Amino acid sequence: MAPHLKNILMIGTGGTIASKKDERGLTPGLSTKELLSYVPGIRKVCNISCIQVCSIDSTNMSPKYWKMIVKAIEENYDDYDGFVICHGTDTMAYTSAALSYMIQNSPKPIVVTGSQRPISSDVTDAKTNLLDSFIYASDPNSQNVSIVFGGKVIAGTRAKKERAKSFNAFTSINFPSPAIIQDNRVIRYLKQEPVTEKTTFYYEMSESIFLFKLIPGAKPEILRYLFEHYDCIVIESFGVGGLPQELTNEFYQVMQEAIENQGKIVVMATQVVNEGSDMTVYEVGKKVKSDFNLIEAYDMTLESTITKLMWLMGMPKMKYEKLKNEFYRTINNDIIFTQGSDIF
Repeated sequence: MAPHLKNILMIGTGGTIASKKDERGLTPGLSTKELLSYVPGIRKVCNISCIQVCSIDSTNMSPKYWKMIVKAIEENYDDYDGFVICHGTDTMAYTSAALSYMIQNSPKPIVVTGSQRPISSDVTDAKTNLLDSFIYASDPNSQNVSIVFGGKVIAGTRAKKERAKSFNAFTSINFPSPAIIQDNRVIRYLKQEPVTEKTTFYYEMSESIFLFKLIPGAKPEILRYLFEHYDCIVIESFGVGGLPQELTNEFYQVMQEAIENQGKIVVMATQVVNEGSDMTVYEVGKKVKSDFNLIEAYDMTLESTITKLMWLMGMPKMKYEKLKNEFYRTINNDIIFTQGSDIF
């Protein structure tokens, strides 16, 4: 090991980057060490150790695997200067958001990356993404959880996969990319304040959360079923946020029962990717938010909204106002716009 280089731990989870093709289609099969063999130049960037926590298609990613990743990082945290996680792209934004809540205040960078084509393909983005990730993880000014993909650095809570096949698959939503990787150098656009608080690891993530995506003509009966089977419902509404008239009466009835008897939580989000929600703009949103003191996702990504609620609800039960305040507390740049901000 070169003493003048940073020590980085590479964590394999499978995904397209590590996939092989057979008669069943692409299936993860390469280990982290095999991935590294395709990009020998990385060894000039940093000292690398490898572990494999799982080898799955990221469609199968779930909180149990997030806990495995967190455990691997916590157990090795003192021995390394940074971490690079190889991951499939389909749920990468969920994992980077989840890790942002499960590992907070990390002065050491935790980088999530992957590719749209396997690293063994003749034409692939895997080699560039892998090299860029180790360059970023080795930079002394890198910290907390980020995605490095397509030459961009994206805060772990702000990423969204917007393209199914193209190499520039990920976009930073409602927040600028803090940096890019160009000509093997980190070029920063945003200054990050150094982490001063103690690094904290969390493991409990509630799975009693359901996303209800509104469509025109949605039946009100579904609301009662959801309230009976889940502790938290995220309603993905239209535009800046509101409820259709057809759902309002049923919503008021089940919401009143849920709050009084069961302590259920409802969070309003928007189906619109950019600029966020603001339920105070239109009558269809303003009244229902006021009547039930609803939590609103504002400019957060859906992935961050879901995983932040998983994290909050995984902690010891807290009173509603405290949970609401914690939801609005900014973690890894996840929320900026809140009620009272002027977006018009």
